[in-house]
Amino acid sequence: MKLLRFGEPGKEKVGAIDADGAVRDLSGKVHALDSAKFEGGLLDELAGLDLAEFPVVTAPGRLGVPWEGISKYICIGLNYSDHAAEAGMPLPQRPIVFLKAPSAICGPNDDTLQPVGSTKLDWEVELGVVIGRTARNVSEERAADFIAGYCVLNDVSERAFQMETTQWAKGKGCDTFGPIGPWLVTPDEIVDPGKLDLWLDVNGVRMQTGNTDKMVFPVAALIADLSRCMTLLPGDVIATGTPPGVGMGIKPEPVWLKPGDVVELGIAGLGQQRQTVVATPPM
Repeated sequence: MKLLRFGEPGKEKVGAIDADGAVRDLSGKVHALDSAKFEGGLLDELAGLDLAEFPVVTAPGRLGVPWEGISKYICIGLNYSDHAAEAGMPLPQRPIVFLKAPSAICGPNDDTLQPVGSTKLDWEVELGVVIGRTARNVSEERAADFIAGYCVLNDVSERAFQMETTQWAKGKGCDTFGPIGPWLVTPDEIVDPGKLDLWLDVNGVRMQTGNTDKMVFPVAALIADLSRCMTLLPGDVIATGTPPGVGMGIKPEPVWLKPGDVVELGIAGLGQQRQTVVATPPM
């Protein structure tokens, strides 16, 4: 099932994509796609709905983050072997973990705000894994039981900020640097999260092409590793790394995003995003 939320910020309604690709309005049945209810069987309940009984939304307008209640946005660095080679760095022996600020989270097509003083704004298409049950000390063999679904992520990055210190959060957690969606896709629709094509374009030019089969640490290994050190809660999202083709890695000169640039990205079976870069307005 492909679930989404549509409408203006703070006023989103719950919807789903039917077999013909149309958006169905589920708000008459479920008021909110609240991750706190994932563990109680909300997603199973929605999967049992006959979407033909719900009205078609002819113009859904803005898409919001597909679900509510994200306590943690966890990112994994250098998790693609070909991206590590592009960066000239050795493969990590353990997952490299960092967090985005919750205020970075936004809808899949919301504008990307270039921070004041930003000079090296970059892109990263990533597979997102959404947690469906409280996970603590989970084994790799059981990891799939704790997944609510998958989604498209863009790990927007400000490389100048990122490289100011050994910690990456400053360059990764700026406002609007965490677009999520367009959908939350339940696991029954994804045969193998380790074999998904990813792509990203800037102003219509293909920059990233990759496949999740190049992950150094696959999804199950990431869930096992992370759940040893922090409790993963329903709704938490894991950004699993990016393939090669980021702006920082382009030779002979890196390419950076600027206001007016349009970034489009997608993952097979999980939909597409589209962001326009704009300067951060004054307070």
